[in-house]
Amino acid sequence: MCGIVGYIGNKDPVPILLKGLKRLEYRGYDSSGIALLQDEKLAHIKRAGKVSDLQSLVDDSSIHGNCGIAHTRWATHGIPNDINAHPHLDHTGNIALVHNGIFENYETIKKLLEKRGVQFTSDTDTEVIVQLISELYYNNEKLTFEDSVRAALQEVVGAYGIVALCADEPNKIIAARMGSPLVLGVGEGEYFLASDASPIIEHTRNVIYLDDDEFVIIDNEEYSISNIQSKKIVSKTLTRIDLSIEEIEKGEFPHFMLKEIHDQKHSISDTMRGRLNLFDGTTNLGGIVNYLPNILSASRIYITACGTSWHAGLIGKHLIEEYARVPVHVEYASEFRYRNAIIDPNTIVIAISQSGETADSLAAIKKAKELGATTLGICNVVGSSIARETDAGIFTHAGPEIGVASTKAFTAQVTVLIMLALNIGRKKGVSKDRGKELISSLKTVDQDVINILRSIEDIKEVAKSTSMANHYLYLGRGINFPVALEGALKLKEISYIHAEGYPAAEMKHGPIALIDEKMPVVFIAPQDDTFYKVLSNIEEVKARGGIVITITDKINSSIKSLSDFVLLVPKTHKYVFPITSSIILQILAYEIAVLKNCEIDQPRNLAKSVTVE
Repeated sequence: MCGIVGYIGNKDPVPILLKGLKRLEYRGYDSSGIALLQDEKLAHIKRAGKVSDLQSLVDDSSIHGNCGIAHTRWATHGIPNDINAHPHLDHTGNIALVHNGIFENYETIKKLLEKRGVQFTSDTDTEVIVQLISELYYNNEKLTFEDSVRAALQEVVGAYGIVALCADEPNKIIAARMGSPLVLGVGEGEYFLASDASPIIEHTRNVIYLDDDEFVIIDNEEYSISNIQSKKIVSKTLTRIDLSIEEIEKGEFPHFMLKEIHDQKHSISDTMRGRLNLFDGTTNLGGIVNYLPNILSASRIYITACGTSWHAGLIGKHLIEEYARVPVHVEYASEFRYRNAIIDPNTIVIAISQSGETADSLAAIKKAKELGATTLGICNVVGSSIARETDAGIFTHAGPEIGVASTKAFTAQVTVLIMLALNIGRKKGVSKDRGKELISSLKTVDQDVINILRSIEDIKEVAKSTSMANHYLYLGRGINFPVALEGALKLKEISYIHAEGYPAAEMKHGPIALIDEKMPVVFIAPQDDTFYKVLSNIEEVKARGGIVITITDKINSSIKSLSDFVLLVPKTHKYVFPITSSIILQILAYEIAVLKNCEIDQPRNLAKSVTVE
């Protein structure tokens, strides 16, 4: 979950590295650091806190050089402090390394090195690998720096993306990937390394996405990519990135989250562009065409994901079972990979991930492929690991999402799942008229979002009245139960208020004991076939003094009399309602977090992309 940047070229690396870290700070912001090769010596500065804290130290220093590495940390081993910050140096001060991932056997290696007299200064697993490289390099004249890094990597177990420097070889950067993302940027006489493309696009649009077991050497304005163990040269094709700087900046908004909420005026339609066929009542999904026979003949479908993407998967289950009439199981990727799921060649496994780099989802996909399943990916990042690892898939086209709490990525994922369900359903006999009805509602989503954004003042009033609550309860039925889960998650993530999402009918089986006059209860209550059941649940809460917040698409006298607050969603198809109602919940969480003066884009203990188990 950490962010890595590396640079070698003819420019001052300091501003490039620091700006790159700012672009990657969504991946972790516990500490940061920078190391440069300066006059054939290593100079480094690191600091607990955010990149801005590091920036002030660097500005007051004379650090310079022609190549360097930098890191922003999300802590796994060792508390966030200056000592545990990256880059880590070996005991000679000549080798520096940054790392994203986890070395699972670091304690074993550490004990062996300590027996040899190596003294450690940090509590991290990362320092172990740099000390191991150093031991191999300085105690064996036959090993070059490159050989030593390769040998060390063959001793470790776990996931990593690493970038390393050595003062003995001042014009060289070495990098390697195993399970953690790493991108090589190729410019004019300069090269970049980063955890994703965002720090690179300002300098070059030509990148190479590294795969597992790949080793990069940048030396004398050339690069080579080879297998870590065999040293066999790997031929890789340059990919041109189609991404604007504006997309990864806040613009006029105070927070990325608010910008990304507003982006949904067009991100949902961007995801649908060219994919809706109103005349035939179906969708065009070119990314899965070659695997349609497998999908249509599947006996079961698994959807695997984590966090917000898992909630999207639960909505997908309702949609696919409704239109395609095939059983769907939604699994946390972290659990799915460790159990003996029933998977065979007639199984489809769909992985959903914003980044396409989520470690557990990747592991789940690899397991599914080993068992013979057809694998599909739904992700937002072209060139990501899940996009490359799956047999086929569908990109969401939501654009970069920088805020840690997912907003536009979620609604884009649900949009893709609607299109996928309808695509399969139409081929299995769902009528054209049913398809046209759904597509017609999808085509008005942009205006629906605009109308919701116009009601922000109403949502602010709810936030002002409930921001001091210690607990929140979100309730929904059917396809709107996952919406309740997602609403609760958003509130937890950015406001630190304890919140639960529950099926509305299950409230009576426990959560109702918590309800009192201080408890806000959010009901997702469209006027569909479950409306009157939800209305009964509202009455149960009201009878116990709870604060009722109702999100609905039509206000009637009962809703008006029973609710303390009503937030109106534009009337739409019942399977599009989860998209629009979720946006109201995103805004509510945001406005409460603003009132509580929380770190909205960088909430405590969280990171955007979870690339470690």
